[in-house]
Amino acid sequence: MTVEIPASDTRSSRPAVAVADDVSQPRPRLRSSRVAVVSGILLTITCVLMVFPFLWAALSSTKPTDVAFANPPVFRYTPTFTAYVDLWQTTDFYLYLTNTLVVAVISTLVALVIGVPCAYALSRYGGVASVALLVLALVFRALPRFAVVLPMYDITRSLGIYDTTYAMAGALIIINQPFTIWLLRNFFADIPKELDEAAMVDGCTRVGVLTRIMVPLMGPGILTAGIFVFLFAFQEYLTAAVLTDTSSKTVPVFIATQLGQNLPLLQQASAATVLLTLPVIGIAFIAQKYLVAGLASGAVKG
Repeated sequence: MTVEIPASDTRSSRPAVAVADDVSQPRPRLRSSRVAVVSGILLTITCVLMVFPFLWAALSSTKPTDVAFANPPVFRYTPTFTAYVDLWQTTDFYLYLTNTLVVAVISTLVALVIGVPCAYALSRYGGVASVALLVLALVFRALPRFAVVLPMYDITRSLGIYDTTYAMAGALIIINQPFTIWLLRNFFADIPKELDEAAMVDGCTRVGVLTRIMVPLMGPGILTAGIFVFLFAFQEYLTAAVLTDTSSKTVPVFIATQLGQNLPLLQQASAATVLLTLPVIGIAFIAQKYLVAGLASGAVKG
């Protein structure tokens, strides 16, 4: 009587060498986790380095005068808000803050009113002229700021509008308009042209297509461009330093004038820095998804 031994399944049997190779190779999941940890550490260090100056200014604004500029620095102290009180009571900070907001709002609204139709036209009409205008706008944006601001200084002096919020807002519109057009143009380019054709077949004019169809669809893109332009104008220093003197001075110029003065004024400068930065941080947190959309989509696509 013979007993047959069943043959082993060749599919389940693996050579010992292959098993050893699989064990020796690093697992993809382990490798990805290590990359994630290293990336997290690097991002944390970068964030700390970026936030540290703001935290130092915030701490300096709450320290007493004899502690704020001690060497070595003192970190255990009783916080005081005297610098903020003096900033509002002994200076015209409220006026400078109002000027900053007025300039930022006016320049943002006008830049969007001009930029939306220009960007739509450049996204729908191709050809050499469209490319030339886009390149010209990019070149103008890349020019050194003094090459643009100094002629504006002479123009505002000649027209008698020097040291006014309107002159300052007009200068910022000219400076930030190329960026606005480029950003909005790329958003418009992502919208299919078939929507325009369908609307025009139904009897809609080109202006009607822009106002009734494109603008509602471009809501996030317009908001993104407006946020960027507002932040640029809100923090602008060089243009404000050249085109303003006393009546239309903005907060960044006020902070710069406090530097090099006595210690209480330096503490007021720190308090003004905190008050200038807090609105920017608030806007960034509220509209972060639109800012990310602008950086990841319209700002890089052509």
